[in-house]
Amino acid sequence: MNRLLLTGGILLLPSGFRRMDAEVRGGVISALSPKLEVGAGDRVMDMGGDIVAPGFIDMHVHGGGGADFMDGTAEAFRTACRLHAAHGTTTLYPTTLAASEEDMDAFFAALEETEAARESAESEAGARIGGVHVEGPWFAPEQAGAQDPRYLGLPSAGGCEKLLAKSDRIAIVTMAPELEGALESAAMLAGRGVMPAMGHSAATLDQVKDAIDCGFRHMVHFYSAMSTVRRDKGYRIPGMVEAGYLFDQVTVEAIADGCHLPLSLLRLIYKIKGRDRMALVTDAMRGAGMPEGRSVLGSLKNGQEVLVEDGVAKLPDRSGFAGSVCTMDRAV
Repeated sequence: MNRLLLTGGILLLPSGFRRMDAEVRGGVISALSPKLEVGAGDRVMDMGGDIVAPGFIDMHVHGGGGADFMDGTAEAFRTACRLHAAHGTTTLYPTTLAASEEDMDAFFAALEETEAARESAESEAGARIGGVHVEGPWFAPEQAGAQDPRYLGLPSAGGCEKLLAKSDRIAIVTMAPELEGALESAAMLAGRGVMPAMGHSAATLDQVKDAIDCGFRHMVHFYSAMSTVRRDKGYRIPGMVEAGYLFDQVTVEAIADGCHLPLSLLRLIYKIKGRDRMALVTDAMRGAGMPEGRSVLGSLKNGQEVLVEDGVAKLPDRSGFAGSVCTMDRAV
């Protein structure tokens, strides 16, 4: 098999960045060396000092390139997947929002159409779809953030069964663990091989501890739309953020766009959780890769108007963020 040699690049390794050459066979990096010898039949690509990294995996992304997965069309899926592939993401998890049953059904129908076309080699679909991340509608209203309050509700085992019946590609389901029915739902999901994740929550640390016992192991967009320490008659009550740091079983996501979290907090998360319990995500909406200005969070039909400026999506009154326009190369 002929080799592809990537020369003169700066490789991202577990130990950091190093200037090295990389050998690629069959689409896989098979060898690294400070200097690779070129053989007959080898194809050489001079990286000219550019960064060479493994393909990024984004487990929390809503769209990009002017499309949102909630648009419910195969073209929206392809557009978003292509946009993120152009920025180094090779695998992503299309992420839903709290939405109508109609929009959810359209999402899953478009997903199947997209994957069918990919498997039959009928489309250049961009980044591979690793699974679906269902974010909503089971959130604490006070931590709903930019999610549409019309569609919030309480989780139940029956609701989870109904959700899982829509697709066998569901990999992650995010909910507020303190809600009635959340613990039973998490146990059911974990037993079916789906990761229950904590997010958009006002839970206390003690409630998170109970949630861990029922299968919760992950927190989405750490710090965003989640509780932190509060005072109750003078006593300090730790919340989700403190629980995320305290419990080693819990992994956390960080939106590393420079807006949702400053560099100091990103460093703190890395220092305490370490690289094996911290995942960089984009949480990108359709405005990723697009000019700043007015945009829509969620489906074009039923979504909410947002404003993209200063490198982030904001609520129209600028009172808070409404998702990111980050790509994984920017995050890393």
